[in-house]
Amino acid sequence: MVAYAVSIEDGRVLLAHHASSNWTLPGGRGEHAEDPFDAEIREVAEETGCDAVVERLLGVDSRVIPAAEHTIPGGPEHQNVGIYYQVRITGGQLRPEPNAETAESVWTPIPKVACLRRASLDTRLSGRSKRECWMSCRSI
Repeated sequence: MVAYAVSIEDGRVLLAHHASSNWTLPGGRGEHAEDPFDAEIREVAEETGCDAVVERLLGVDSRVIPAAEHTIPGGPEHQNVGIYYQVRITGGQLRPEPNAETAESVWTPIPKVACLRRASLDTRLSGRSKRECWMSCRSI
């Protein structure tokens, strides 16, 4: 189980840049016996330096992540269940994660998100191939 934060303010979305060089929504795995709601608040603080409140559940996605898309080289194919929450940032300042798992977090204008190297979920949900997504952002 992985909990993700969707935070949009003034036409910008909060994204985290992981050491694997992919951009993604802030979030991560829950600790043993940790509620996904609580995991999301903790992960936002750890990855971004910001405080957040969960406003509502947006949805749940379950998929198999192929070994080729795994963030750990040589990692196995695995089942991922993502829980997506709409969150509002209430305080703190953006900063890199102390253990360097997240290199930086930034508020990104929504039209520019298509041009970033991202985790694969948004490509899969759009119904377009990664190449089609990449080609469409070249004109921005």
